[in-house]
Amino acid sequence: MKKENLPSKMCLVCNRPFSWRKKWEKVWDEVKYCSEKCKRNKKG
Repeated sequence: MKKENLPSKMCLVCNRPFSWRKKWEKVWDEVKYCSEKCKRNKKG
């Protein structure tokens, strides 16, 4: 995949867009946060 064609999502915590990463290849559907920090800071 070319960089400009990567899928992206909005982080549920900081509301910033983040792009697909190789490490998320198999779990992309489950990724909701841009970082571990945001994952820890999630509300709820």
